[in-house]
Amino acid sequence: MANPVPVTLDRYCYADLLTWPEDQRWELIDGIPYDMSPAPTRRHQKVVSELFGQFWLFLKDKPCDVYVPPFDVRLPALDEDGMTATTVVQPDITIVCDKDKLDERGCLGSPTLVVEALSPGTAKKDLREKLHTYERSGVPEYWIISPSDKTLMVFTLDEQGRYSTHAVYGDIEQAPVKVLPGLVIDLASVFAE
Repeated sequence: MANPVPVTLDRYCYADLLTWPEDQRWELIDGIPYDMSPAPTRRHQKVVSELFGQFWLFLKDKPCDVYVPPFDVRLPALDEDGMTATTVVQPDITIVCDKDKLDERGCLGSPTLVVEALSPGTAKKDLREKLHTYERSGVPEYWIISPSDKTLMVFTLDEQGRYSTHAVYGDIEQAPVKVLPGLVIDLASVFAE
């Protein structure tokens, strides 16, 4: 298990995170550090890999890019910049269609689509803190995939900037990607044993 970051501040920012040991992976949500260890399960990784593959094939010759961790997504509040951002996450899959948001450190601002795969250690954070964080930051589409339940929940922003609509798909269904017209994800392949 990774050594915990010494708690010396009430809130941390991206500049602080950059000083922590490179062999440890952390996220910040509203300045609170979350340790990203232990490594995900094999099943988690298989589901994420298959889903990434479908996104990658569709986006290969298109203007959007798809990333997997480690890839920092900095979501600064109005009074923050890239280095003072107190929210820095590493989604399981990140799709960015606005190239102006990309820099050498990752993505600065809300990506087009974010996918989080649930695991026992992260489920609560993904379903609560990250859901509110992505909504507040204006991420147009947020997917939560459960490798154990073989389900996918899709949240999309409405005109008021809220995740008021969502759909749930099962393991043999086709899931359309609203922010990437023409792409439909084959969940049977994603959840195949």
